[in-house]
This record gives sequence, structure tokens and C-alpha cells, in this order.
Amino acid sequence: MPDPMMTVPRGIAGVPRARDHDALQKASVALEATFLAEMLKHAGMGEAQDSFGGGIGEAQFASFLQQEQATALAEASGIGLAESLFHALVKGDRP
Repeated sequence: MPDPMMTVPRGIAGVPRARDHDALQKASVALEATFLAEMLKHAGMGEAQDSFGGGIGEAQFASFLQQEQATALAEASGIGLAESLFHALVKGDRP
């Protein structure tokens, strides 16, 4: 899967064109989802329980669950990181 941040087209002087805002929004949400997935991992979300856990299979697929939970959080307004990133990217290099 290509890196969403690397596929954002740029206009004159590196400032995104207005029609590129959808791509910037998607990239911002994807970056927030990646950040949230790491935070969920470090918080212990999805780790196997000691008793009545899912065994080795649960441990193998925990990262997929964390990523999907993080994506759902980011798409539902998340923690505001995507919005901040989007506005910073739209502003670009302009003073």
C-alpha cells in the first residue's frame, strides 16, 4: 500500500491546490490512524488475556484489530490531530 503522505500532489511553490484538499484530508486521517494504532499498542489494547485468551492466533492478529480500531477512531473525528495536520498542509509555505 503506498504511503498516503507521498502521493499528495503539490501546486505552485509547494502549496496544495484547492482540488487536492480531499487527498490532504485522507492523508491526514491516515496519519492520525497510524499514530492512534501505536498508542493503542503501547496502552496494551488487544493483548491476550491470561485466562481464556485466544492463544497464539489472538496474538498474531492483535495489530490488525488495533489498526482497525485506530482507523475507526480517526474517521470519527479522532483526537483532532488529523484536523491540525490538514490545516498545516493547506497553509503550506504561505506566510
